[in-house]
Order: sequence, then structure tokens, then C-alpha cells
Amino acid sequence: MDNSGIYVGLDIGTTSIKVIVAEHVNGQMSVIGVGSERSDGMNRGVIVDIDKASAAIKRAISVAENKANLKIHEVVAGIPANLLKIDPCRGMIAIAETSREITNQDVVNVANAASVHSLPPEQEVIDVLPDEFVVDGFDGIKDPRGMVGVRLEMNGTVLTGPKTIIHNTKRAIQQAGLHLTDLVLNPLALGKTVLNDGEQDFGTVLIDLGAGQTTTAIIHDHHLKYTYVDQEGGQLVTKDISVVLNTSLSNAEKLKREYGYAFAEGASDDGFPVEVVGQSAPTQVTEKYLAEVIEARLEQILTNAYNHLDSIDALDMPGGVVITGGAAAIPGIQSLAADIFGTNVKIYVPEPMGLRHPAFSQAFALLNYEASLSEVDFLAKSAMVSGTRPVPEQQTFDDTEDVDQAESEPNTQSAPKRVKKTKPKKETSFSFSNMFASLKRWFSEFFD
Repeated sequence: MDNSGIYVGLDIGTTSIKVIVAEHVNGQMSVIGVGSERSDGMNRGVIVDIDKASAAIKRAISVAENKANLKIHEVVAGIPANLLKIDPCRGMIAIAETSREITNQDVVNVANAASVHSLPPEQEVIDVLPDEFVVDGFDGIKDPRGMVGVRLEMNGTVLTGPKTIIHNTKRAIQQAGLHLTDLVLNPLALGKTVLNDGEQDFGTVLIDLGAGQTTTAIIHDHHLKYTYVDQEGGQLVTKDISVVLNTSLSNAEKLKREYGYAFAEGASDDGFPVEVVGQSAPTQVTEKYLAEVIEARLEQILTNAYNHLDSIDALDMPGGVVITGGAAAIPGIQSLAADIFGTNVKIYVPEPMGLRHPAFSQAFALLNYEASLSEVDFLAKSAMVSGTRPVPEQQTFDDTEDVDQAESEPNTQSAPKRVKKTKPKKETSFSFSNMFASLKRWFSEFFD
């Protein structure tokens, strides 16, 4: 599948909103514009004022548009893992009384059957992730389209979250005048981008140290297995500095960035001036003292993550711990985390120029995740709205000879045969572009 095109990632954070515009060509992502503006209407990673959040999104989009020299109409946005539920799902449908080709609509139908979930009224399905398809008992199939069979099954994972968070995110994006092409769970996108293939396979703990909250996720066997959200983050580190040193929040943030160190043992005794509220002359404070203030809060956050991982016996992941997010930029945090977790710890920083700060990891991950999705992934996503929008056209096959053989040998032990395509490549591409157009139309109609 060719996913070439322009992608826009929108990370709605507690203290800042980041927009990244990138062009995906031949498997390479080239960043062409970045926008970052101070957040409004946010509290601990969640939108609490839609109007203010929408205005902040508009500002960040405007900055990215100017830098990329293009007009932004569509975005891929992330959603936090608060109160996330991860459940296995399975669906099965009958194709026909006799064998026939499996179509796009069949994939949508079986994904829809798998996503049928008994949910409390405050929960909503975020995503449906297919793991494998089973055609007439033959499993391990990633893409069943074009195969022949009478029964289709899908095994996968369904992600559900709070309706309030989902609705507020969608509404704020809509009010900003944007179309939402996809809403992606933040740790899901991060895991696919931050971790290499081996780390995703053997198991790794991924910690996103944001400003308003800290999200700990376990990625194993290339699947998101567990998430834990702690309502503490880098913003509390700034507040601690402000209270202890009796200085303003803006000055405390500046001190954290310029002199902060997360591991007091490695900090120096050099002093620096601090503007204290109520005093005309600045006070001298050592870097070591500031580091003790920062370490106390970060140690609490990381220890909470450690205790939750220990409660589910997940501390021995071969991939160790990977940390990213804005607070991961504080020097010394790698040493502090290694001391707490007792394992190897890495700090992830995006590689593209202009994004070399862990605060941009989430927005960059959204782009990469969306560009890596297959046609089947998109069809499974459309299952959540299969009753309200058309399914993309299915390419035709010249399969008379193969179907006759399949029907005449129903008990054969060979795997289901993918029949030969006779349509040229151009027709297949056109069919898939219709699917994107349909998905976009549905989001527009949904918001209206």
C-alpha cells in the first residue's frame, strides 16, 4: 500500500499544543512545518474548556501553516490513555452458502462483529485493532481479501475510553475548523515509533513524562498490553520549584530548563541568582539544591510507575525502560530512572531537524503511526461507523477457474488460495482513495 502524502499530527498537551506537518514519500517522513503554542482549556492532559482549547489549536495550526506554506484542513490527533480498557475481541460472519471471494465489505462486517462490546454508558470504542483473520478454519491471515471461503473470523483488540474525553477532543478540533482523519491512542502511536522491532517484540516499558500527567505503557509482542496514567508530570516539578524557592511560575520554569538536574548526586555546587517574590535583590541558590527539589518530585512519579509495574510482575522486560515526553529533557533523569528501576534506561528524542526534543515525540509518533497503517487497518477502523458510510469499492478478480476448484474440493487441507487479480494497479489505487474520501466524509457528517 502506498501511503505517500502530507500528514499533519496534532498533540494536544497540558501546557503546549504541537502541530507537525510532514510529507511521506517512499517510506521516508520529511518534516516541512512545525507549530507549537501554549495550551488553554487543559487540565492534566484532558480538555476541560472546549472553546479555549479550540482557540489554542487554531493558533498552533496557523504557525504550522506559515512554516509549511500550505493550508491545513485535516489532522491526525492523539488521545490520552486515561481510564483506557484493552480487551481481546473476536468476530465471525458467514460469507455465503457457497465459497466466494472475500471483499472489503466482508472485512468491515467481521470487524464490526468483533467490536460489538458490552460497554458502560460512559465508555466508547476508540479503536479496533485486527491481529489475524481466519478463513474456513485457516488462521494467521493478515489480509483475507481476494481469498475464497464461506466463513470469516477476526481476532483482535478493542480499545475503549471515556466518552467525555473523546467527545471534547473531537469537538475542539471541529471548532478549530479542521477535519479529524483519525483519532489515535497516544501510547499506541508512541510504541510503534519510539521502540525498535526487538523492543516491541520482547517487551519494553514506555514512559511518557508529560507536563500534566505521566503515562506508563507496556509493549510486548508488538501489542499494547497495559497502561497506567499518573496525574503528575513536569508541571508539578515547576510548581515545586516555585514554592520552595518562592519565585514565580514562569521564573521557576526558566530555572528548570537552564539549571535543572534530575539526579542530585550529579549536580554541581555552582550558584545562580533567583528572583524571589517580595525581595528587591535576587537570592543565590546552588544547582545541587535545585536538583534536590526536582529529584524529589521525579522520584515520586517514577516510583509510582515502578510500584504499578511491580504489582503486575512487569519489571523484567528485556527491552528495559524507554522514557520520552517534555520532562525527559531534564538532564540526569536517565540516571535517576536507572537507579529506581534497576534496569537499562533510554531517553528517546525524535531525529528530524527541528524536532530534536522529547516534547515533540508524541506529535511525531502520530504521523508515523498513521503512515504505517494498511488498507485492512483502515477497514477495521471504519467498522465503528460501518452503518453510516459506504464501504470502498472492491477490486474485481478473474477467478472462475480458482473458485470452481475451491468449490469442487471443499475438504482440501491446503490453505485458502488468494485468487489472481486482473485489474491494473491504477484501479486498485483508485478504489483505496475512495475509501479515504468516504472516511473523511463520515467524520465531517458526524461532527455536523
